[in-house]
Amino acid sequence: MKTVKEQLEFRDKLLAGLDKAYEKLIEFKKQKNSVLVVMRDGKITHIKPE
Repeated sequence: MKTVKEQLEFRDKLLAGLDKAYEKLIEFKKQKNSVLVVMRDGKITHIKPE
């Protein structure tokens, strides 16, 4: 079993990776000029990346 410190470090790395993936997704959508589909308040919304 991992220690609390190892778990926190893993969590921080995971969250940083997700942030980077999100930024790359936005860049890709801008380049392709396509909409981003997200869910807000239980409804599907199309957003044009800016």
